[in-house]
Parts: sequence; C-alpha cells; structure tokens
Amino acid sequence: MDGVLVIDKPKGPTSFDVVRQVRGLLRVKKVGHTGTLDPMATGVLPLCLGEATKVAGFITEGDKAYDAVVRLGAETDTQDAEGKVVAEAPVPVLTAPLLEEVLARFRGTFEQVPPMYSAVKVGGKRLYELARAGEEVERASRQVTVYDLVLRDFNATQLRLSVRCSKGFFVRTLAYDIGRALGCGAHLEALRRTMSGPFALAQSLPLADLAELLAKEPEAVARRLVPVSEALVDLPAVRVSEADAARVSHGVPVEAPAHPGRVRVVAPSGTVLAVAEVVRGRLRYLRVLV
Repeated sequence: MDGVLVIDKPKGPTSFDVVRQVRGLLRVKKVGHTGTLDPMATGVLPLCLGEATKVAGFITEGDKAYDAVVRLGAETDTQDAEGKVVAEAPVPVLTAPLLEEVLARFRGTFEQVPPMYSAVKVGGKRLYELARAGEEVERASRQVTVYDLVLRDFNATQLRLSVRCSKGFFVRTLAYDIGRALGCGAHLEALRRTMSGPFALAQSLPLADLAELLAKEPEAVARRLVPVSEALVDLPAVRVSEADAARVSHGVPVEAPAHPGRVRVVAPSGTVLAVAEVVRGRLRYLRVLV
C-alpha cells in the first residue's frame, strides 16, 4: 500500500479523524493527509500511504479549488457557520455588477490575514488553541493568489462562488472580507474542495464507501492508489541519465539545467528519484525517494 488515495471527505470529521479511520481500515502504519480540511468542509482529501508519505509535504504545496457558499448579514467568531454570531447588519440590495465589483478586489495576488481559528502557529502555538482560550493575537499577513473567482449564483442573502487559489488561502477569510466590503458582514456557510494539486473530485472515493469496497473487492483499493510519479506531476521534470540516476539515488549532486523552484528528478525508466532544487547548476535534494 504505497501511493496516494484520494478520499472524498464528508462533513463532520476532521482530516486527522479521516487519517485514523483509513489507517485502521487498511491496516497501514504510515498514512498522512496533504492539507487540512475543516470539519464542516467536504471534498478532495489526498492521503499518502506508505512510502508516499515522503512526498506529502510537496503535494500540500499545490493549488486548490473550492465551491463555496457565503451567507451575508452575519459575522461569526470562526468566520464560518460553526461559530457564534458576533455581529449582524442589513444586506444591501445585491446586483451582479455590484458583486463583480467587490469580487474583483479578491482576484490576483494580495495579502491575507489568517483567521484566529486556524492551524497557523504563532509563538509556537496553534491559533485555534489561543482562540479557544479566549485570546486574540496579532497575525502577520501572508501573500496569497486567487487565480479564478467566479460568481456562480446569488440571492438576497447568499452567494455561491468557485475559487481556485494558492496554498495557504483561507476561503473563510474571503467570505469575511466580502462581507466587510459589502458593509453587512458575512461568513462561510458551506465549502467543498474540488481540487488539490493534481487530484480532482472525479477520482475521489467517498469515505463511507471505503469499508464496503474493502469487504467486496480488497484489490480494488490498491488499484485506486495514485503512484508517486503521478502525484508529483505538478513539479517540472528534470531527466537524468542512467549513470546520474545511480548518483541521485545515493544523494550525490549532479549537474542540471537552471530552473526556478522545485523539480522532480526522473530516471530514464520514468521512476521519480527525488525532489530537488537547482542551485548553481547542480541538484540540491530536498527528498531522495529511492
């Protein structure tokens, strides 16, 4: 059981709950998720099994896509529907031009302040731990990118949006900021992740179906595993010779063409040997996989 199993997470459990359940069902010691989904959120949750846990951190860095429902007229302390309402205000008369004008502010690259109820660490503690203790601390903004933000539908108090964004983007905070821009407040009512890196909803397995599939056809689960070579397709490939492949497997730096960012190092056979960066014309390995 080595590879990535793409789960369609239901509403309710945490991402760690899903990991524990899958670990127990598959009897696999090494299972890790590739980006937390809030308990209220559903959708794509890629789980790395066995040797694939070595690349979990690199998969986490991929872009994400969501379908979101934003409720206008009320702010909550968590910025989503699971929190306590802390402010309410009348919703203005909504029109498509007005909403497009507001949404235009949240397309492109900008700074976003993470919410207090999040897993971001400040001073060694998770923000949600501080929030649950009644503390609110100053949070540094982070640069995020929204590649696509589409208004799917709206009514007097609700917006339906589709978002494609960079890692670390909080759709809850987007809902909050839209509410502030409209002057009525808002919170995230529902969220479904439709893409995480190279993984899409169409290839996901509903968590509720996993036990049944195991009972009926155990080998079918193994067939659903995405190999590491496919899991890293979002990283540009640097192909090396057979001789250099042996050097890479032993962690010996080899020459490579200049390339910005991270790359996957690929042998002539197609096997992904490592994840690396090119520094001064040579590969610097972040993780050797063979």
